[in-house]
Amino acid sequence: MILMTDKQTINDLNLFGKGGNDGIYALFNRTHTKGGSELLEHMFRRPLSDERMINARSSVIRYFAGNEVRFPYESYWFDAAEQYLSDTDERTQLSRQEDNLARKFNQLIAADTVYKTVEKGVASLIGILQATRGFVNATRGKVAEIPYSAEISAMEQLLAHPAFQPVLAENSKQKLSFATLSAYDQLLRFRERDKLRQLLDHIYLADVYLSVAKTGRERGYAFPHAVARELQTVSLENFWHPSLEKPIKNSLEITREGNVLFLTGANMAGKSTFMKSLGIAMYLGHMGFPVPASKMEFAVRDGIYTTINLPDNLSQGASHFYAEVLRIKNVARELSRDKYLFVIFDELFRGTNVKDAYEATIAVTSAIARRKNCMFVVSTHIIEAGEVLKEKCANIRFMYLPTLLDNGKPVYTHKLREGITADRHGMVIIKNEGILDILSRKKTKTT
Repeated sequence: MILMTDKQTINDLNLFGKGGNDGIYALFNRTHTKGGSELLEHMFRRPLSDERMINARSSVIRYFAGNEVRFPYESYWFDAAEQYLSDTDERTQLSRQEDNLARKFNQLIAADTVYKTVEKGVASLIGILQATRGFVNATRGKVAEIPYSAEISAMEQLLAHPAFQPVLAENSKQKLSFATLSAYDQLLRFRERDKLRQLLDHIYLADVYLSVAKTGRERGYAFPHAVARELQTVSLENFWHPSLEKPIKNSLEITREGNVLFLTGANMAGKSTFMKSLGIAMYLGHMGFPVPASKMEFAVRDGIYTTINLPDNLSQGASHFYAEVLRIKNVARELSRDKYLFVIFDELFRGTNVKDAYEATIAVTSAIARRKNCMFVVSTHIIEAGEVLKEKCANIRFMYLPTLLDNGKPVYTHKLREGITADRHGMVIIKNEGILDILSRKKTKTT
């Protein structure tokens, strides 16, 4: 079962960054192989929505993290093996009849590129097969109680195929004769190619698990535990945004009785960062990956949707306010399907006037609060809306990020508190920056 999400959410949470270099994916991508890197991206684009699958994956990564298992392969083997296996043109197959003087002459002058490609591919596959046997033998008894035992059994079964036994017994340091190379070429590239592809898929999965485990271990992340969606709970202790060098950590509980979190705070108080941190933790949790927190337990969701950095749709002539309206409409459609969703709305209706924003925030928050099977986080700087919602909805939990004043200068604690803030420090910042003084100066003559 796959978690529902969309492009807006992926961009809000910066999962892939710009060019894939500075996003959350890049933090976890310590893979040694191209196949592992591609599989990791596939996992990022298809989170899970089944607690058993999530917990199974998490337990495997936890094992690798705790035992510091090494990836027992040379990375260049896989590039050579993939290039070799991708060429299924039988005209490039070596045959013993070609072991003649002309071929030896071509090899001598380094012109026989086909032969060299085959030689490199076969040598790489020999290394991969033999290293996999060592990995299986070293891991078999240690993973008997976790789901990864099925992966080990599958690899073991592939390695046990009679056709691979001469390859496994081969001396990898000794140069292969033409006759032996020709026989292995026919075996590996044509007769048993599908089995080798299956084995490579298992290795790429191990590469992903080891990569993610290394990131989780080195960064001190926690391993999430998923529970049934009907429990309607999220428990996060000391979570933070993974891109911050010196983050402020927060803890949060979402329950069935308070499934709507209404967040207030002054500008620059950290509302958006807090919501992104929470969204990232929920997203990674549904992947079964370690999360930047000291502990996490959550009721699995059918989908996650966020609205944090909503762009104007200038190509269609849409204002920011209209883009907000369309976004809420799309999320409302998902909510109408009666799924268990996790939804984040950051400062709704900032693109319109204060009166409309106030009324719309109350109306929309009141409406979503009736969806007791979902969880919502709604932030706003219109604190008056919170006072009205207190009276209307019993299942809304009110929290804020405070701003302190130190000698007239705002100090942002980024620590979550219960209640609704009355902080309004916009004019303080404007005065501190001397904007009004600059605008009040008389025009100076220029020479």
